[in-house]
Amino acid sequence: MKNNSLEQKFNKYIIAVSIVIPVVVAILFKIKLKDFGIDVAPLSFLPPIYATTNGITAVLLVAAVVAIRNGNRKWHQYFMTTAIALSLAFLVMYVAYHMTSDSTVFGDINHNGILEDSEKGSVGSLRIVYLLILVTHIILSIAIIPMVLITYVRAIGQDFVAHKKISKITFPIWLYVAVTGVVVYLMISPYYVS
Repeated sequence: MKNNSLEQKFNKYIIAVSIVIPVVVAILFKIKLKDFGIDVAPLSFLPPIYATTNGITAVLLVAAVVAIRNGNRKWHQYFMTTAIALSLAFLVMYVAYHMTSDSTVFGDINHNGILEDSEKGSVGSLRIVYLLILVTHIILSIAIIPMVLITYVRAIGQDFVAHKKISKITFPIWLYVAVTGVVVYLMISPYYVS
């Protein structure tokens, strides 16, 4: 009963954070500092850093599962807490990059308005793959916020039965988001303006 009340105590915060983060990110994504007269150089060094952060998060998630399966709760907790911290760091870097830089489009548009890669010809079908990965990445990155928070609160409340139950859903989705973050970066990186 005590563990359940801890989760109930945090539910309103989980709901609030799960709504506020995507809304604030969406708003900040559209805001450019230069529009407010703030002359700041584009933070073009950030995308490979935050892609690496996603990659490390994926490795930590797998390491956390291995640790708990081996009965090492201490290392599991360390890996998961670090994965959450890295996800927050990713979010800050992602927003900072987009507040200082224009969005990058997958492929180039030629004089006829056809999307193409100047070296490889048309990228239409590859662009569709990219967009499918990107859209699922974005949707699941929003959906994973409350799942991670609920999973974490259940662990803090030592309700390990409920924690394990939701973590079986949270883990693969979070892993997908982390891995596709890297894939999206690798696919779009040739089109970044230097």
